[in-house]
Amino acid sequence: MKIGLPKEIKEQEYRVAIIPSNVAKLVDAGHEVFVEKGAGAAAGFSDEEYIAAGAEIVESEKACFEKAEMITKVKEILPQEFGLLREDQILFTYIHSANRRPQTDELMKSKCIGIAMEDMMDERGHFILLEPMSRIAGEIGFLTGLFYSQTTQGGAGKSVCGSIGVKPMKVVIFGAGNVGVAAAKLALGLNADVVLMDVDLLKLEDVLANKLPNVRTCYSNKANITKEIKDADIVLNCVKWFPGLTLISRDMLDVMQPNSMIVDIDAEPGGAIESSQYTTHGDPVFVEKGIRHIGIPNLPSSVANTASAALSNASIRYIKELADKGWKKACQEDKTIEYGLDFVKGYLTFKDTSESFGIPLTDKEWCYENC
Repeated sequence: MKIGLPKEIKEQEYRVAIIPSNVAKLVDAGHEVFVEKGAGAAAGFSDEEYIAAGAEIVESEKACFEKAEMITKVKEILPQEFGLLREDQILFTYIHSANRRPQTDELMKSKCIGIAMEDMMDERGHFILLEPMSRIAGEIGFLTGLFYSQTTQGGAGKSVCGSIGVKPMKVVIFGAGNVGVAAAKLALGLNADVVLMDVDLLKLEDVLANKLPNVRTCYSNKANITKEIKDADIVLNCVKWFPGLTLISRDMLDVMQPNSMIVDIDAEPGGAIESSQYTTHGDPVFVEKGIRHIGIPNLPSSVANTASAALSNASIRYIKELADKGWKKACQEDKTIEYGLDFVKGYLTFKDTSESFGIPLTDKEWCYENC
């Protein structure tokens, strides 16, 4: 199969979907890989490394799409890329279609095969290609919040580990999943006072028993959240938002310490953190009611080399499987890939997006027989 690796065009997105060592795996298996010039440069992977791995460098994104039977990238298709996809072409990336109507319409119009990395789930119920990025997002979210809490960055100027006779920072983390546990582990390693909050007591029990015995845990409800954020120095939201979920409402900002920090790793504007809005790596902080906020939606991009390698190492087996077997056989034989099959030749097969936009949902089995 001919596989295309275009350069990411989303603002301040520096990751690349396949690193050179994994390109070599595809080439060794008899596949052709076309890499857009400079696609990996920001992540520290040169064109020369891709050439040495057996890839062919192409001059433009358009050429990459034209040559490829499968496109693999990191971020969703943006308006500048509309019209590049074609019927039967496989798109393998993070799609997040349930809150992106123009992209959804374009994917259906193109009649491509859209496989969403974020929806792929293994037999344990783990979102296998979200987890590597989730852990990195938790770590970088905490480190970013820590950096912008320094006096020199306009923050409150407290040391995370405190000092002799001076208590360390208090860090409150919502969510005992991969994101929250990664953030908590790093914060505890720097001697912060960490409170991990969740509604799932079994998750909290598992964290205490098997992962972070020194973390303080707390059941997540409004009363407890209000109490814990009063003296928090950094609050991290590591919970994926769903309609109706509010962890910190705008009025709850009034109880927090002036100049304290909220890092919304989920980064859904008006979501679980009601005052949240998107920010960027270049302009990361905004202030509301005296509380500093960070809402960078692609935090792993700030460590693009590590994040690219982690993503590529996790996804390469599925890219190879799709290339070896084609989309239909790969999905039928591997349920993990099938979970990510969201678009098939003009039909929508992902329930969440169907419900979000009122678009008819098509059964995947029907697609296998008729597409």
